Amino acid sequence: MAEPKYCYRHPDRETGLSCSDCGRPICVDCMTVAPVGIRCPEHAGARPRVVAAASRPTSIAGKRVRRTAARHGYVIPELNVTRILVALNVFVYLAELAGGSGINSDSGWIFSHGALVRDGVYANQSVYPGIHPGFAVAGLAHGEWWRLITAAFLHYGPIHIGMNMLALWWLGSPVEAALGRWRFLLLYFVAGFAGSTGALILSPNDVTVGASGAIFGILGAFFVLEYHATGRLMGQAMTLIVINIAFSFAVPNISIGGHLGGLAAGVLGTVAFTSFRQWYPAVGRAAIMRGAVVVVVGIVAVAIAYYRVKHLS
Repeated sequence: MAEPKYCYRHPDRETGLSCSDCGRPICVDCMTVAPVGIRCPEHAGARPRVVAAASRPTSIAGKRVRRTAARHGYVIPELNVTRILVALNVFVYLAELAGGSGINSDSGWIFSHGALVRDGVYANQSVYPGIHPGFAVAGLAHGEWWRLITAAFLHYGPIHIGMNMLALWWLGSPVEAALGRWRFLLLYFVAGFAGSTGALILSPNDVTVGASGAIFGILGAFFVLEYHATGRLMGQAMTLIVINIAFSFAVPNISIGGHLGGLAAGVLGTVAFTSFRQWYPAVGRAAIMRGAVVVVVGIVAVAIAYYRVKHLS
């Protein structure tokens, strides 16, 4: 297993990031996210904004485990959450096809029991194109609350899943590298819940599926990370956000609420992940506080969805 790397500008900070141009290790505060990867300040063309941060010493136990693994020749494959999420979404789509749903994957058992449906009665009256009448078995109003997250792994056909997985692959890898795999995974699920909540707020009677809410959460994380690295609000992330929101309003049958809900959760969650340093300088305590705040964001999203469903029932 590889030895730990430390930011060349902040030697006390262990990092898994490196500049795509020169290969030098850099921390979150020094990186600039570019279309071709992550870059250091020298190769990004701009000096990053200085952010106060606590030192992150490597634990003695962690170093000992790494040395032991390297000495015995153990090879532990690097876990990439982005790839796993892409594979999981594709697997679900293929499972729907195998179950006879048709290429648009708008019918079958998986779709019927996983799509975001507030109430089966209203869903059957929906004018949403491609929905087969009578597919919904119940809905959130009848206790099927798992739909808040299972809908994020379903898609309407090859174009829908293809575009979403391309966006997830492109945006997910640098954000995962910056946040760390477990924080990235937590943020993805919280944004997925928030996306479902946004869809219920703006279009409660529609049938909604897609990973777009979670992907917009990653886009929100990209925005916050880019701001921390460059000190600029109007960068690549903001451009992508404006274009995608404009696309959401311009094209019919796109869940605007799902996109906005996921984006809000991504921004709030990443702000939480990158905050609390000056108030909680101890690394372990700060990590717990940041993770707890992100979990609270998810709980609030679910609570709002619950209130919305019960209010309309």
